[in-house]
Amino acid sequence: MDTHEIDSKSVSLGADISDNRSSISSIEKPAHRQSNPKHYIQRDDALYIKVTVSFFMVGLATFALLYFVQPILPILSNEFSISPATSSLALSLSTALMACGLLITGPLSDAYGRKNVMVIALFCAAFFTLLSATMNSWTGILMTRALVGLSLSGVAAVAMTYLSEEIHPAYLALSMGLYISGNSIGGMSGRVITGVLSDYYSWRLSVVILGIFALFAAITFWKILPASQHFRPTALKPRNLLITTKLHFRDKGLPLLFIEGGLLMGGFVTLFNYIGYRLLDAPYSLSQTTVGLISIVYLSGTYSASKAGLLTTKYGLGKVFIAGILMMLIGILITLIESLPIIFIGMLILTTGFFAAHAVASSWVGRRAKRGRAQASSLYLFTYYTGSSLAGTVGGLFWVSFGWLGVGLFIALLMTIALLIALRLNSTLRN
Repeated sequence: MDTHEIDSKSVSLGADISDNRSSISSIEKPAHRQSNPKHYIQRDDALYIKVTVSFFMVGLATFALLYFVQPILPILSNEFSISPATSSLALSLSTALMACGLLITGPLSDAYGRKNVMVIALFCAAFFTLLSATMNSWTGILMTRALVGLSLSGVAAVAMTYLSEEIHPAYLALSMGLYISGNSIGGMSGRVITGVLSDYYSWRLSVVILGIFALFAAITFWKILPASQHFRPTALKPRNLLITTKLHFRDKGLPLLFIEGGLLMGGFVTLFNYIGYRLLDAPYSLSQTTVGLISIVYLSGTYSASKAGLLTTKYGLGKVFIAGILMMLIGILITLIESLPIIFIGMLILTTGFFAAHAVASSWVGRRAKRGRAQASSLYLFTYYTGSSLAGTVGGLFWVSFGWLGVGLFIALLMTIALLIALRLNSTLRN
């Protein structure tokens, strides 16, 4: 999404409105007035700070709860006597259930309200995270992790939709970038906390701390996020969902953007799933704390996600998107070098490129979806997290059979396909 003015048809929800109003809970009551760009939240509005802080917090909590298991996958392998590929299910199952849930929670938010769904989802995710810390069997761990993923599906797509409905089009790319920056810090924080505490205390203690933080984030989000002003409830009818789904897949850009989400996230998650195994093993033999601290590369994503939104104004969506994917491809190839500092640089480049590309793709989906925005966001994130689940687990097979060379070339193949699709998007779509 760039910061050029968007046609009022793209930001109006009038085409999506049904006369059949659904009841809205006391958490959120929509304003009953026609959407008008002058009522959209702008950067100099007091509400803009509340929205920014709210979504930064929820983005931080979401990624922290989802990805904190990555640095402790080797610990789980040892504790439960399972293979690296089986251990990766602690994340892959979460993202798989999250992907499936997105197909439900997006339409639910169209009927019952954006804020309502997000608040309930974050509270549930915090509860199931705390519950997972008490599980003593691998089956119990997987069940609670699946429930965490299912709960977080109520945050992911709906957050993007709320921003595209409430923020003025001129500032949407920046707001989306700040939200994704919260994602990057959350992913880093979750990994660092579990990496360090697991070395000195217990991985279960780190899970409890993250669960408590998520409860705090849910309460903060509930209290300070402004109620929707442009949301209009739509009857939850399968026929309506089918119609909008057909519209999305008839668009010449949206299906390709959906595929891009799966490829990008698949490559990114595979890197962090198995880099710990490589660095804990000889010749590096790093400590669990050091492996966890390597996640500071996520800070580069905090910068690149918001910067990418600004760069699209000057260079266009397509060019910035291509640049992000190229950085991911270059970054993964650099990690094939044996030098530890060089490996870190490669991870840094790949992470920077990933968050930039994801920020652009997320905004691009919001711009192209003329109707059923929540559903379009859900479809994008469905493929995004499906790619995470599939590639994240398949990467374990490459690790066992071919070591890091196999993992690196597998990710490079995914990025090459993503780059070819991005070139087509840039040549066929108007930025």
